[in-house]
Amino acid sequence: MFNSLGWYDQRQFSLQQLPASVRPWLLDTSSLTARLIAASHGNFRVQVLRQSWRLPTQNEAQALGIPPRQHALIREVLLLCHDTPWVYARSVIPAASLTGRLRFLRRLQDSALGALLFKAPNLSRSRFDIAVIRKHNQPSALHRVTNGATVYGRRSLFHIYGKQLLVAEIFLPACELGQLPPSR
Repeated sequence: MFNSLGWYDQRQFSLQQLPASVRPWLLDTSSLTARLIAASHGNFRVQVLRQSWRLPTQNEAQALGIPPRQHALIREVLLLCHDTPWVYARSVIPAASLTGRLRFLRRLQDSALGALLFKAPNLSRSRFDIAVIRKHNQPSALHRVTNGATVYGRRSLFHIYGKQLLVAEIFLPACELGQLPPSR
């Protein structure tokens, strides 16, 4: 799925194509994890779908600036509020980024990656890439939680301690975007 998605730099993407309730969320640079925890009044958890060493897609490798045949730690999770999936997230972490202060990322288990990243004092984030994900681009795991509905996603590079990782977040239909608290 992620290889066939059309990711567009937020500056090239026509935001008028997006539902009004989604626009501010796709471009908000604060911690999505913190916003989901607030929206669910703490009834939030991470469900790990898969975490393993795999080849990133061609466009993921290109975004990270790594060779296309270089394995990376790929983590796919659902972010649940009140036990309902609101966000599907996919993180691609090159092996070179899993050393030193970031070696703990190898053993995240069901911890929220965003909650840990946003604690780092030197964290920076790239501009977002945006995607509109229609039924025909959804793998079966995502299709099960979207019921084939068109969903919207964003991805960005995080730079931390001189290393980088790519995080994509897909907002699922159950995510009540209009009811989430504004970022602080």
